[in-house]
Amino acid sequence: MKQNLYLLLFLFITMSCSNATDPLPYKYGYLYTDLPFEMPRVEIPVFPKNSVNLLDFDGIPDGVTLNTNAFAKAMQDLSDKGGGTLVVPKGVWFTGPIVFRSNINMHLEKGALILFSPNFDLYPLVETSFEGLNTRRCQSPISGRNLENIAITGEGSINGSGEAWRPLKKGKVSESHWKQVLSSGGVVKNGDYWLPSEGALKGSEMSDMNVPRQDMTEEEWLEIKDFLRPVMVSFIECKNVYLQGVLFENSPAWNIHPLMCENVIIDGIFSRNPGYSQNGDGLDLESCKNSIIVNSLFDVGDDAICIKSGKDEEGRLRGRPTENVIVENCKVFQGHGGFVVGSEMSGGVKNISVKNCQFLGTDVGLRFKSNRGRGGVVENIYISDIYMFNIATDSFLFDLFYGGKSASEALADGDTTPTGEPVFPVTEETPVFKNIYVKDLVSRNARRAMFFNGLPEMNIENIHLENAFITARFGAEFSESRDIILQNVTVIPEEGPAYLFHNVKNFKGESLGYEINEPAKAAQITGESTSDVHLSGLPKELVNIASDVNKEQVIFK
Repeated sequence: MKQNLYLLLFLFITMSCSNATDPLPYKYGYLYTDLPFEMPRVEIPVFPKNSVNLLDFDGIPDGVTLNTNAFAKAMQDLSDKGGGTLVVPKGVWFTGPIVFRSNINMHLEKGALILFSPNFDLYPLVETSFEGLNTRRCQSPISGRNLENIAITGEGSINGSGEAWRPLKKGKVSESHWKQVLSSGGVVKNGDYWLPSEGALKGSEMSDMNVPRQDMTEEEWLEIKDFLRPVMVSFIECKNVYLQGVLFENSPAWNIHPLMCENVIIDGIFSRNPGYSQNGDGLDLESCKNSIIVNSLFDVGDDAICIKSGKDEEGRLRGRPTENVIVENCKVFQGHGGFVVGSEMSGGVKNISVKNCQFLGTDVGLRFKSNRGRGGVVENIYISDIYMFNIATDSFLFDLFYGGKSASEALADGDTTPTGEPVFPVTEETPVFKNIYVKDLVSRNARRAMFFNGLPEMNIENIHLENAFITARFGAEFSESRDIILQNVTVIPEEGPAYLFHNVKNFKGESLGYEINEPAKAAQITGESTSDVHLSGLPKELVNIASDVNKEQVIFK
């Protein structure tokens, strides 16, 4: 009997000790259930127990005192101790650039606001990358390079004073807003385009797509320095990056830009920029490996959640795709695109999962964009449970003739759909989009249900859409596309055909649904290259087949 009591006591102690030392369950394990590709488990970085407070380094959170030195001293002190947590207490912390060090978690307590100074002199020119190209720009408000284990967490806010940096188009804001901006100084171009200084104006007139040429003298760089506005958060070649809970807003250019990073977790943040902010992207994940983006909100002036991997020859030479990415439970309000790939995708994009997201009032919902010259391969993209409302242009878009404008701007400017002969030979400069799977999608009140517009010499290929219900002013249009499968898809346009096909090959529509207003047809088929089109659910008498199409290539089931 006594032996049994000893045995029970031993088992109780053993189990108690075991439970005390067992690690906590993996927080993001649910994301890996049924993941259609293999991806390493991304862990939240662990930091030493050291902790310092900005107040201990002569920091003054009065919104006026410049705290650049306080942040630098705190980072240095914490780094000397081997890392830990830098506590930013409540208050308004006015500051210049903050440079991270390894093994540091900058934790913003409730009520803490980091407000970056609009004084351009505090942000020297540095070597960096922007829009997929190596270049020089002003130092980012928050930056780090070649670091490990870094985090920005908490319940506070970070404001980049972007209104001081960004150019502004008169037509994007109210008359009172425009007058207020003019009263702040700066210069005006053509009566409707404001820039913060003569240097910014000069830069805008000599640059190509925001990235100046590299062969300038130091004097020439400094002359246009004000034009070279930085991304707000720039982490380059870093490993184990964690952003959690914080509001990131009002960035000079892109908001958050992890570049060539590994093991990135973004959880529960709010990325916010005014709708009129040029280059006001929410998140640009570029040439990164193993990333999780969850439970976050985006309300921005350009693309919201954007996947990139370098531009043109530089991107191809870098050769670092963005791969192994999970996006789940995110909401996007304003933005040129909800979930976006490109247009700088020259290093490739693969193994991406996007689930349970809402796009509420974006220009485009799912946006894939590129053009000739980029090269790169976008493949193995898996998207499901996407719900959209009030999409200004296309719910689902492939644009392989992207010209630099948002879809709404191109529409407002009256830009027509590019057409033309194929450009041969197909080379490494020809972009490839293939093997993309989308299911369980609902979109109400878009302008156009879908637009797939591939290159004639390199069609977008093997795109599957299953279980979709879309209402829009115009129907779904497919051009220069091959191996497209639509299964249980319903498109209800206010006017015109529900489905339009032009130069599509091996198209399979199974259980296609529609509602139309007569005399509109259910579908329209054009293009002498159209072949092997299989349609189920569309009555033959409601399909208009143009004279340039071989009718034997259209099969009704």
